[in-house]
Amino acid sequence: MERILAAAKAIAAARRSRAPLKALPKDVVPRDEAEGYRVQYALHDLLLEQVGSLVGYKIGCTSAVMQEYINIPHPCGGGVFEKVVHDSGVKLPAADFVHVGVECEIAVRLARNLAPGEAPFTAEWVAEAIEAYYPAIEIVDDRYVKWETLGAPTLIADDFFAAGCVLGEAVPRITAPDLREVAGRAIVNGKEEGRGTGADVLGHPHNALAWLANHLAAEGRGLHAGQIVMTGSLVKTVWLKAGDTVVMELDGLGKVEAAFT
Repeated sequence: MERILAAAKAIAAARRSRAPLKALPKDVVPRDEAEGYRVQYALHDLLLEQVGSLVGYKIGCTSAVMQEYINIPHPCGGGVFEKVVHDSGVKLPAADFVHVGVECEIAVRLARNLAPGEAPFTAEWVAEAIEAYYPAIEIVDDRYVKWETLGAPTLIADDFFAAGCVLGEAVPRITAPDLREVAGRAIVNGKEEGRGTGADVLGHPHNALAWLANHLAAEGRGLHAGQIVMTGSLVKTVWLKAGDTVVMELDGLGKVEAAFT
């Protein structure tokens, strides 16, 4: 446990100071992904004052384009926190991040709990637990000296690049289109920088949600009514600079905007 806490403290210190994280010391670096998640949970406690309470989760590496980009062939999870969930139209200082980026996503809000005792979950099962969808921007932060050298356990420990999200207007599940057919476009300063469809997210975003519910259940954790889940990017991450304006358009779900000043 001392190793876990030491790793979490090192990551928390880097997050608070916005100092690019180097490789963790060899005696505390998480040895595998399971240990990476243990560090992540300890980190959440340490960052509570800074980012607020856990209000949901993000899922990374759910599309082929992102798995190839990050070079991790399976999904990974991280936290979503109260103080960094924003409404469409928000203006955020680019200086609040080390190197801010954005991803085009479909977010969900849960209508009921998904308790660990109910596992294993299927896409059909978790679909019934969804209250609404949102067009969403995931805000990510490359807060590393060289993320390509850190490996999945350390990236997982640091919430897998998570830095917040921006949500558009909610669309009730019963009126939403078939998510597999939803086309998403990432537009920066009026120029399209990437596009994809809901089918690019593990075949269907509900598959990503089922993965998360099963992953948490394996650790005795559940999802809760009202929580937000970012299901994964339809496009490759777009890295930004100060002054950039971002619009994500998702057919049938609407659009969501943010500016980084």
